[in-house]
Parts: sequence; structure tokens; C-alpha cells
Amino acid sequence: MTSRRRAASVTAALTCGVTLLAGITCTTAAAAADTSDGGEGDLANKSAQQIADNALQQLVGAQSLRLRTRTSADPTKLDLTLDRAGNCTGAISKGEYGSVELIKRGDQVWMKPDAAFWKGQLPGKSGQEAATKYENTFLHGTTKDAFLHNLAAACDLKAFQKSASTPGKPSSSGSGTPSHAPAASLTKGTPTTEEGTRVLPIVKKAKGAVQTLYVAIDGTHYPRKLTAELDHRTGVIQLSDYNTPVSTKTPAPGDTADISVLEKRLKDAQGA
Repeated sequence: MTSRRRAASVTAALTCGVTLLAGITCTTAAAAADTSDGGEGDLANKSAQQIADNALQQLVGAQSLRLRTRTSADPTKLDLTLDRAGNCTGAISKGEYGSVELIKRGDQVWMKPDAAFWKGQLPGKSGQEAATKYENTFLHGTTKDAFLHNLAAACDLKAFQKSASTPGKPSSSGSGTPSHAPAASLTKGTPTTEEGTRVLPIVKKAKGAVQTLYVAIDGTHYPRKLTAELDHRTGVIQLSDYNTPVSTKTPAPGDTADISVLEKRLKDAQGA
């Protein structure tokens, strides 16, 4: 897989996650409110639809958060802390193709590839040589660089929030759900715990797919996790650290090399 395709797949993975989150909050049939507490706190007297709608509002209003994604259909994994100013820090992994540590402040971008990344991008001894030479080195540039621009697209919290609050429309080809089709309803699950936080599952089942949104019971009712299952494939989005500032720490100049290092090696490898 080329570096540009890798960056595109990262963006696609993020977009897919937003689609899943939006999908569970835009159904028209709300479940009846459960008047018994059952450990649901002040969510007990709210319907599943009300809880899902409020959770989406909390997500859209967040100034920063930590986002983690994974899916059984693709090896891409994201673990990023990002804010509405476009800053972020974290890592993006592509399984056997390697991973990169990513830092973005304003239009400045740093990425630190691991050995598997270099070996996957460059053939034979060239990949091993680069992995050894640039071990623990951040490649630095700006969003004007095409590769870094595509990679840093995953840092766009505003785009993530906008997509989550604007569900996709049925296609013009008429493949969308007919107006006479019954709308899927949301139901409450049994309270459980997600990474030490009490959460209430909100479940949506439609056309063989099962989506579960886990909403924090105590304090602000943030969405903490979303799982989706369809045709034996699963996807998971985890959301945490709401409104925690993104670290402002950036690599020291002595620990960096210009992004042109990667681009030149890739060009040489393609011409070989």
C-alpha cells in the first residue's frame, strides 16, 4: 500500500466511525421511557431516543476529546487526542504495514514512523537502512505537504463533529430506505461499566445490523463507546477525555528530520 493510500484509509476509517455514530442518533422511533431507575441515575426517566440525542449534543459541543477506533474489516487503528483548533497528538496504526506517532500544532506536523512502516514502504535493504537511521526520529513539515496534509486530516475534530451532527442522506438512485419502511427503534440495555465509567447502552437493530451506544450515566452524559456489528464484522469507537487540552509538547529540533527525507526515499524506490 502506498503512503498516499495509507493516509486516505485513515481518513476513511475516521469517516466510517462518524457514520456509525450519526446512524444511531437519527432514527425516528423512540423507545418509551423506563420509569424505574435500575442503576440508570437521572437517565431513568428519559427515553432511549432522548438519551442518544443528548449524547450527540454533548459530543458536538466538546472542545477536545480522545478518539480510538478499530474494526475487524481493516487493520487501521486510531488513538488520537484532538481539539477544535485542529491540534492533535497520538498514533495511527495500519497493522503489518506499521504505525506512526502523530503530532500536529497549527499547520506544523510531525510524524514518527516505526520500523515496520519504513520496511513496508521501501524494498529490501533500503527499508531496513531507513528504519535504523531514523529510529526515534520525527519527520517534520507542514500541512502544505500532500502526505502530511492527508495524514493530519484525522486531527480535524470539527469535521468529525459536523459529520456526526449531519447524518447522510439517501442516495439519489433511490437505494435509501423507502418512506413506508418501518423505522428502527432505540432501546435501553442494562447498565454496565466502560473503562471505569458507569454507562447505559442504547441499542439499535435494523436490517441485520446492531449498533450500541454507551452513554455515561454519572455527570455529563457523554457518549463513551459505540459498537457496530453486521455480517460478522465489528467496529468500535471509544471516546474519552472530553475537554482535556491537547498536549502542547512538540519534538526538539535535534529529534527531527525534514519530511522530504521520506518523500525522496519513496521517489527513489518507485524509480528503482
